[in-house]
Amino acid sequence: MQPLSLPPRLLMGPGPINCYPRVLQAMSTQLVGQYDPAMTGYMNETMALYRQVFNTQNQQTFLIDGTSRAGIEAALVSVLEPGDKVLVPVFGRFGHLLTEIAERAGADVHTIEAPWGEVFDPQQIEDAIKQVQPKLLAVVQGDTSTTMLQPLEELGAICRAHDVLFYSDATASIAGNPFETDVWQLDAVTVGLQKCLGGPSGSAPITMSDRFVDVVRQRQHVEAGIRDAHHTDAKGARIRSNYFDLAMIMDYWGDERLNHHTEAATMLFGSRECAVALLTEGQDAVLQRHQNAGQAMLKGIQAMGLKPFGDLQHKMSNVVGVYIPDEVDGEQIRHDLLNIFNIEIGTSFGPLKGKIWRIGTMGYNARQDAVLHTLQSLETVLRRSGCKLSAGAGVDAAMAVYANAAANGKGSL
Repeated sequence: MQPLSLPPRLLMGPGPINCYPRVLQAMSTQLVGQYDPAMTGYMNETMALYRQVFNTQNQQTFLIDGTSRAGIEAALVSVLEPGDKVLVPVFGRFGHLLTEIAERAGADVHTIEAPWGEVFDPQQIEDAIKQVQPKLLAVVQGDTSTTMLQPLEELGAICRAHDVLFYSDATASIAGNPFETDVWQLDAVTVGLQKCLGGPSGSAPITMSDRFVDVVRQRQHVEAGIRDAHHTDAKGARIRSNYFDLAMIMDYWGDERLNHHTEAATMLFGSRECAVALLTEGQDAVLQRHQNAGQAMLKGIQAMGLKPFGDLQHKMSNVVGVYIPDEVDGEQIRHDLLNIFNIEIGTSFGPLKGKIWRIGTMGYNARQDAVLHTLQSLETVLRRSGCKLSAGAGVDAAMAVYANAAANGKGSL
């Protein structure tokens, strides 16, 4: 039995990505007891840090122990009762995920769909809200399956006008694309670490407005015995999950520290360091770095003669879809990149399976050397597979993006 020995991969797919070294270092810290003042102090500090990450004043901002999907499930199962109407605008795989989780919570789920590669106009969503009259609007901001970024800025006001709760999964987009919880009037947001925040999967930061918390707390009263267990499938049903019961988790993170679980301390340390890294560099600087890397990758791909996927006006800054040239085997190209150059790019699924690659520029990997190395290596593999490409065109185009950014005072690498 040998120690772990993994190859030195450069993860340039849609996530997960290589962690910031400082995050890995933080996660090697020795443990203390879960109620040690040092531990609870770092829990409080982490809550404060993530209020800044989410751009919110929400008191109820903390971590769900689990992957980003755990955060989604906690939010939906804690607020939705059987029969509650939910509206999910679906423009990729993760809209279908929200739909499935809401259905498992017993909700009456209604969907509207946009073709993969497109997003919704706010009016389409408002029209659907008027028709469905849901309790909750559940939207993915950035869907890596399509590389699209759904505009959220107008949806909060629409939801308030129709007395609808507004939830978003921003796992793939936060820190690499603008996100304003309070300004956009979101009621709940969940994310993960393994994209632009530059950490490992395994912790799901969440923030909730007072409106959202009030609904969850009402269900906690049911749990306390206002209704007996024989009526849990009716309106007023208690929260169906113990682990993902946000009312109980709020009490655990709150001043009372009511025991619910043993906090995943190592993930707490990593989550805290992701936030510290973001806020130390500065949110605007990190956004600019992602924009530069994403634009450089896009321009490099185009200069190589490859075609990007989808509506580029609504593309996420941190991932680009690329049509696989007809003359090559897409999986063989990925295999050669991985095994010759130690670079991983993403495949796709659903209606895009076998049609596009997905190339990410996220977190620690949203930097010039990673972009240039990926473009040069992809060009080499493609040329050796028979594609006729202009040598160096992709790298030259990407370097021009960085040079222009530097000349305009936006030179974060």
